[in-house]
Amino acid sequence: MGLFLISETGPTFLMMGIPGLEALHHWISIPFCALYLIALLGNCMILFIIKKTQSLHEPMYYFLSMLSVTDLGLVLCTLPTTLGIFWFNMRRIGFDACLTQMYFIHILSFIESSVLLAMAFDRFIAISHPLRHPSILTKTTVIKIGLAIIMRGMVSLLPIPFLLKRLTFCGKTELSHSFCFHPDIMNLACADIKVNVFYGMIILLSTVGMDFIFIVLSYILIIKTVISLATKEECLKALNTCVSHICAVLVFFIPMIGLSMIHRFGKNIPPLDLAPLVHITMGNIYILVPAVLNPIIYGVRTKEIQRRILNLIHIYNNRISQ
Repeated sequence: MGLFLISETGPTFLMMGIPGLEALHHWISIPFCALYLIALLGNCMILFIIKKTQSLHEPMYYFLSMLSVTDLGLVLCTLPTTLGIFWFNMRRIGFDACLTQMYFIHILSFIESSVLLAMAFDRFIAISHPLRHPSILTKTTVIKIGLAIIMRGMVSLLPIPFLLKRLTFCGKTELSHSFCFHPDIMNLACADIKVNVFYGMIILLSTVGMDFIFIVLSYILIIKTVISLATKEECLKALNTCVSHICAVLVFFIPMIGLSMIHRFGKNIPPLDLAPLVHITMGNIYILVPAVLNPIIYGVRTKEIQRRILNLIHIYNNRISQ
């Protein structure tokens, strides 16, 4: 377990299933399959409804579409390796394949963080400057913001695979998750990783960290605007438009912060024999929970999306009954 493996292109890592429950992996795969299916169907349905509903062709829902695409990307990045472990005990992954998966997971996470910031900006403009909202966030502006978000993620993370490639790996090569994660790979190196740690911390703070700070600042300004509104009904109506976004922010940032803390301090928290289980649990929450809950949050909270979903179910039931 955890011995150093060599392939023609470099080290081969061993991914982690559920430690201690390997004999039950086939049964454990059932809830994982259900979660993956819910995430895939939910986000695809959100995209389909937004595309087909003309009244939803506005900035808030364009950003929601970006969020759904990002969640789909994260799910599709990890689904093959996770289910491969549970169904076929395929734990090995080559170095280059691992770096590729890691790169896309981190890019999509950074993109999701930036999209949540863009959604906060949209809510601030809609509440603080409602008359100027259509002229500020035009379709062209939203496209530019989307492209800037993608470029920011790709460029900021581009050095990470090259910084890992320069490292040598010896001894233990067992990962803590069913997917490849930068801190996880980095900590397996038998070389000086100070540059990797420094660059990773700088990028994390300057992207996700700054996004979170600006989201908080946006809501401080929103609350300041809401307080100045004339009636209690207007205040509640304005805040009600932010509930879905606040839930999406919490669902994304809490697991991300939790996973970061686990990788930095988790190995020192007793009982030590539970550390692998905590790592794999937090990793799966980080990947799956936002992708599963975001469509549910927006489906429940957005009347137009809710109405369209009910109409689709009604049409489907009528076709079956015929």
